[in-house]
Amino acid sequence: MGTRVAIVYSEPITSQYDATGEEAAENGVLNAVAAVYIALKELGYQVRQIPLKPPQETIEAKLRKLKVDLVFNLFEGFPGNPATEAIVPEILARLGIPFTGCSPESLRLALDKAGTKTMLKKAGVPTADFQLLTPETVASFCLRYPCIVKMSGEHASHGLSEKSVVFYFPALKEQVERITSLYGGAALVEEFLEGREFNITIMGNGEYTTLPPSEITYSLPAGVPRILTFAAKWEEDSVYYKGTRAVCPAPISTELLNNIIALAEKTFRLLGCRGYARVDLREDSAKRLNVIEVNPNPDISPGTGAALQSEAAGLPYTEFIRRIVTYALEKN
Repeated sequence: MGTRVAIVYSEPITSQYDATGEEAAENGVLNAVAAVYIALKELGYQVRQIPLKPPQETIEAKLRKLKVDLVFNLFEGFPGNPATEAIVPEILARLGIPFTGCSPESLRLALDKAGTKTMLKKAGVPTADFQLLTPETVASFCLRYPCIVKMSGEHASHGLSEKSVVFYFPALKEQVERITSLYGGAALVEEFLEGREFNITIMGNGEYTTLPPSEITYSLPAGVPRILTFAAKWEEDSVYYKGTRAVCPAPISTELLNNIIALAEKTFRLLGCRGYARVDLREDSAKRLNVIEVNPNPDISPGTGAALQSEAAGLPYTEFIRRIVTYALEKN
C-alpha cells in the first residue's frame, strides 16, 4: 500500500471579502489543490482532498479521523479570519501527524506583520520604518511620506490598491479609516520603498535550498504607484494585472543575488520557518535591500510564486511537490 496523503485546504465560503470584491483570492486555493493532487498521484501516493470550513470546533474531530501518513497543508485560514491559519498545523502537531510547510508558530508570527518587522529590526535585518495606526491614533503619525497603508494581519494583497500609497495626511487618514472599517484591527503604515522589488523561495529544514529569485517589474501609467496590488494578482482586466510581471530568474548581478539569499535565509531562520517559505524584498532609495514581508506556506499554484521559481531552477512541478513532501517527513 502506498503512502497515504490528505490535501487539507480552506473551503471557499461567503465572507467579508465578497463585500469588498476580493473573494477571488480565497477561491484561488482550489488551483493549488488541483495541481498538488495531480502531482501527488503521479508520484504514486494515495491522495484524498479534505476541505475544511467553520466552525473551528469541528476541525480537530475531522482531522483526528484521518488515516493518513501525511497531510499536505494548503489551509490558509477561514475566509475573512486569517488568524485561523495556524489551527490546522497546531492540531496536526498535537496528533503527531506529519504535515507540509511551516509550524503554527511561524505562521502566527508572519501574520503579525508589525511583530515580524519588530523582530527583524532587533536582529539587524533592514525593513521599512512603520507604525500601527487606527482612526483614533492617526494623529500620532510620525513617518516620512510617501507611505503605504496595509492590513496588519493578512495575505494575498487584500486591501491593497493604488490609493494605498499616500503622500499627505488627508489621504493617509482616509486609507487608515478604510482599512480598519473594512477589515478590522489597526492599519500597518510603512514608509514606502520605491526601488526594485524581488521575492525568493527557500526550502529546507536546516540546510537550505534557495530557488532563483523573481523580480516584480511594472509597466504602469505615469503616477500609478508601483506596488503589487490585489488587482495585480487577481483582476485580469485591470491596469495593474496587465502592467505587472514576475521575471524569473531576476536579471541581477551575482553580488545582489548573494545579498538577497543571505537576507532571505536570515529571515527564514529568525521566523523559525520549515519546509518552504517566500521572502519579499525591496530596495530603498539608496539601493539597500529591505525585507517587506515573509510568506510561510506561500501560493504554490503552477505558474505563480514559488512554482515559477522551481521551474526556473529546472525542477518540474511534480519534483517540486515531491521535495515539499520529503521535507515534511524529514522534520517529523
